[in-house]
Amino acid sequence: MTTSQNPFLRTVREALSSVVALVYLGACALLLIWALTADAGDDASFAGVIPTLATAPVSLVLLVLPDHISMAVLAIALGALVNAVLIGWCVRTLRRGRGGSTPTA
Repeated sequence: MTTSQNPFLRTVREALSSVVALVYLGACALLLIWALTADAGDDASFAGVIPTLATAPVSLVLLVLPDHISMAVLAIALGALVNAVLIGWCVRTLRRGRGGSTPTA
């Protein structure tokens, strides 16, 4: 089954093509890079909280992974990806709804 035939993968691809979703992913990437550089010099830094909260709720659920920096990065990356897909889907749905007819009461 190719990606053009799989409705789930097609929906994800279309959702991630949204400008709003891509801006969100870029902001999350910048926050993660900032947190990693801020934590590199100081062991008592709470900079990792910011990208974790920006990618909640998925990143908060995945924080139960083993305590290692790579697991925190994975939790934030997956949280950002899931949220970006949801944002892109919402944008696509709202744009599609504008062209339709108005609902009658």
